[in-house]
Amino acid sequence: MTEDEDLESFRAEVRAFLDAELPPEKRFAADGFANSSKELTAWWQGVRAKRGWGAPGWPKQYGGCEWSLAQKRIFADESTKAGAPSYSPFGITMVAPVIYTFGTEEQKAEHLPHILDGTRFWCQGYSEPGAGSDLASLKTRAVRDGDDYVVNGQKTWTTQGHWADWIFCLVRTNTEVKQQNGISFLLIDMNTPGIEVRPIRTIDGMHHLNEVFFTDVRVPVKNLVGNENDGWTYAKFLLGNERAGIAGVTRTSGDIARLRAWAASTAHFVDPPINDPRIAQRLDDLEQRLAKLAALEARALESPSQSMEAMRLVAPLKLLGTELSQDVSELALDIAGPAALPRPAENPAHPYGQEGEHAMSVFLFGRAQSIYGGTNEVQKNILAKMMAAGL
Repeated sequence: MTEDEDLESFRAEVRAFLDAELPPEKRFAADGFANSSKELTAWWQGVRAKRGWGAPGWPKQYGGCEWSLAQKRIFADESTKAGAPSYSPFGITMVAPVIYTFGTEEQKAEHLPHILDGTRFWCQGYSEPGAGSDLASLKTRAVRDGDDYVVNGQKTWTTQGHWADWIFCLVRTNTEVKQQNGISFLLIDMNTPGIEVRPIRTIDGMHHLNEVFFTDVRVPVKNLVGNENDGWTYAKFLLGNERAGIAGVTRTSGDIARLRAWAASTAHFVDPPINDPRIAQRLDDLEQRLAKLAALEARALESPSQSMEAMRLVAPLKLLGTELSQDVSELALDIAGPAALPRPAENPAHPYGQEGEHAMSVFLFGRAQSIYGGTNEVQKNILAKMMAAGL
């Protein structure tokens, strides 16, 4: 059997799995992981794990699949088409690789099985009010006291912090050295006394984000990953592994496909918007940009994880991916027009269907895409420095 035949066989297997395990009421039940619920996300993660597909990129010894890039893309593509719930990336693709690469055997046994089966959720404690893109300037302190660290400080923009069970945190453990050299990587139970989570309501009216406050929070020293003061190394490793999703290729692919189908719909439009040459041209342009972005992402993923080639492509992937996603949401808003505004309670049905109903919310939340994960301005500075250095 040829490689192409193997992949088509795998695609058929994925489709059969989705047909069998994903009931109609669970399909398209949430618009991306940010708008999902803990219950829905946990349920689907458990279904995937039971099938042995809970962690495509993990080593098999920890319950992963070790799929090829092509297999990962097929699974993501078919899952998007079927409207499967998104997974929460903070456990599966962010902290888990740090734990199984740098963590102790006790940490692996404690956390990896729960991340895999969806019974333990994580959030990311990186950004602070004065340390966003300049993350190395973080101020949250962890002071050693016997067998514990005592943590004081604040994290912000903490996605899913309101239903996370644990948080992986960058904390300052040494103030006498260069900023990057005095940071450690801690795993903290969110039920520990002294932790307070406050919601942040975003412009789309939803609750995705939070502030997290630490007041004399005692964290066992055994929850330190790797060596004290080496946290910046583990943080860079995490961000390097995160490059697989930083461009949002799978998500944007699904968004464009739904946008094209919606624009051609006669169920919602007397004269489908796609009949307008300007709309049709914009859709074509978006699809061409997506194809180029997917090729660039494949190039990054095919490079060794910490290679210069892979690191060099992170900034353009972030830039191009966020700009493309924002342009997709802008076209949806232009199609919906004034009808994208909130519906009155006495007439909640939207004349343009679900896509029109969500157009404004998606557009507004999408404004943050060029800020989180490193602002576009910072990414441009990184690219400029690389070019100046001849990298």
